[in-house]
Parts: sequence; structure tokens; C-alpha cells
Amino acid sequence: MPRAVTLIRSGSLSDVAEYAYAATAPAEARLVFLAGACPLNEDGSTAAKGDYAGQAAKAVENMRTALADAGASVEDVISTRVLVASSHRKDLVTAWEVVRDAFAEHDVPSTLMGVTVLGYDDQLVEIEAVAAVLDS
Repeated sequence: MPRAVTLIRSGSLSDVAEYAYAATAPAEARLVFLAGACPLNEDGSTAAKGDYAGQAAKAVENMRTALADAGASVEDVISTRVLVASSHRKDLVTAWEVVRDAFAEHDVPSTLMGVTVLGYDDQLVEIEAVAAVLDS
């Protein structure tokens, strides 16, 4: 199945970033805008309380479900924003490593942000994503 997303690497920018610097999709692509994927269990409780990696994994799982419900997959994601409720860089990196590994070779442009607080009790991680799909 052909994919809409083309990742763009820059030879003019640092290669230490663990993601592409830009991505494009053709005009005929259907864009899918996801709400922030939260680390919530099916019953609405917060998963993996106090665990940045565990919450990132649950948020990725929920993001995959939302993508599938919209007829998309991780390979259709064109960009992400990862929000981590912490002022400690190590916590941001812990969450980022889970998200990065989930995307594997499809290393989309991404922004990693430390924030003061997120919306649910005990929530530490949230992942926003936009996908582009070519419908047949």
C-alpha cells in the first residue's frame, strides 16, 4: 500500500536529532488530526502511575488504536508532539525513547516538551499526532 508521508532529512542541519526535520504529504492525502493520546486504561483510570516509560507505552498503544480507528497506522503519521509533565530532562528523555522506539525507522518530525501539568490525575505523558493517508 502506498504511503502519503515523505520524510525529509537535511544535510545542512545536525544529524544528532533522532527524527526527520520535515515531512510532506501530497494534496490528495486525507489528514487525520489526533487528540492527544493519553495513558488511560479502558476504564478511564491512569495507567502506570509515576512511571514515565510505562505511561509513554500506554499513550503509544492508545495512539495506535486511534490511528487504526481512523484508517491509519504509525507509518502514516507525519508529525508528533510529545508532552511530558516534568522539568527534568531525564524524564523527557525516558518518555521520548519509548515513543522513538515505537516509530522505529519512521522517525517523523517531532517536538518534545516539558510541561507543568497534564489533564488527568497522575498523568505524566501525552502524544499528539497528525497522519496523512492515501485512500484507494
